[in-house]
Amino acid sequence: MESQCLSATGSIAKLSSFTILLFFLVSSLTFTSTEAYDALDPLGNVTIKWDVISWTPDGYVAVVTMFNFQQYRHIQAPGWTLGWTWAKKEVIWSMVGAQTTEQGDCSRYKGNVPHCCKKDPTVVDLLPGTPYNQQIANCCKGGVMQSWIQDPGNAVSSFQVSVGAAGTTNKTVRLPKNFTLKAPGPGYSCGRAAIVKPTRYLTADKRRWTQAMMTWNITCTYSQFLAQKTPTCCVSLSSFYNDTIVNCPTCACGCENNSTDPGSCVEPDSPYLASAVAGNGKSANSPLVQCTSHMCPVRVHWHVKLNYKEYWRVKVTVTNFNYRMNYTLWNLVVQHPNFDNLTKIFSFNYKSLTPYAGLNDTAMLWGVKFYNDLLMQAGPLGNAQSELLFRKDSSTFTFEKGWAFPRRVYFNGDNCVMPPPDAYPWLPNASPRPTISLLSPVITIVASLVFLLAYA
Repeated sequence: MESQCLSATGSIAKLSSFTILLFFLVSSLTFTSTEAYDALDPLGNVTIKWDVISWTPDGYVAVVTMFNFQQYRHIQAPGWTLGWTWAKKEVIWSMVGAQTTEQGDCSRYKGNVPHCCKKDPTVVDLLPGTPYNQQIANCCKGGVMQSWIQDPGNAVSSFQVSVGAAGTTNKTVRLPKNFTLKAPGPGYSCGRAAIVKPTRYLTADKRRWTQAMMTWNITCTYSQFLAQKTPTCCVSLSSFYNDTIVNCPTCACGCENNSTDPGSCVEPDSPYLASAVAGNGKSANSPLVQCTSHMCPVRVHWHVKLNYKEYWRVKVTVTNFNYRMNYTLWNLVVQHPNFDNLTKIFSFNYKSLTPYAGLNDTAMLWGVKFYNDLLMQAGPLGNAQSELLFRKDSSTFTFEKGWAFPRRVYFNGDNCVMPPPDAYPWLPNASPRPTISLLSPVITIVASLVFLLAYA
């Protein structure tokens, strides 16, 4: 009887362990990581502010403003696309500074037809050169928004919208929901609209303050995981003290496979290069990269160039392997402990990033306007380069164990694939390759002799 009880208890324990294990496996499959948190820009986001500035007989007029509070991630051409779902049966009577991509079914209206009757409108910015009577402040940039550090004045975009069939007081207005932001593709996740303190405005004569009737905010955060399935850049390394050039990891951004995925890359000397770039039926945003071992659209090369008594010099080269993309207003973010002693930088702009107090090891680099702020498509002109001069800190400086190479590199806000640390160029007298010790064979021979004597 006792043995049966013990057997039953053991079976229950095994079943409970199996149940717990099954629960954790199912949980791990249901949880999805979007990697929306960026350690180098912990507060970075796009904030959408919706200000109701006046009431109309059947709704309201609002000014919608988007602020790109991301330090180094900008929104490039063809620009942002903003969408939402109306809470009731609202329509858009008119817009200034933007337009919806579709009008929808407005057949129930006679005479004055709304600008858009869709339940889920999609809004895009107007292009530069729009007539002045269709503009408001901070509009009409083709949806392009700069990063907060590069150009805060152009990190804002606005439009005005007149909403009908909506509430006409603070208590009857219903907030839109299901906000989406594409910039220009996926990657952003938007939270719910939240009512906040009404925005205040200073009049032109700076003697009077006015305020919005009602204000709500929407916060959108970026995730590289949601933006694309594969990385978009990689890092290669070299140095003056070692002939080895550490290339980007193989298949860092995908593998070359023209047999199953024809047209995924093209050789630079291919006679069909021009027709491949035109890409019949291909989106202008889909990359067409040069055939390489890493298959990345962009490569960042860090070369430790020279060593002086009190300084050391690095050359940074950004190369574009994408035949379909000119990167306008590109930027790099590099993390290295010696950036707190950066002395001089040539032909790039520089800004120190200090996401955490007392830690100055991250720098943002970008091109000089009208000189190299445009990274041309793949080809002879598809690169930008600069040199950095660092002052040595005797307490930390060393060329050993890969210390002179960056810890992390971002291009246009996306994390680049780094080579494995054991592949870094090493000093000639600090090779990581294992050396054969003479002691090992001696110990082996002695052990063998002892074994033979013991069993002789």
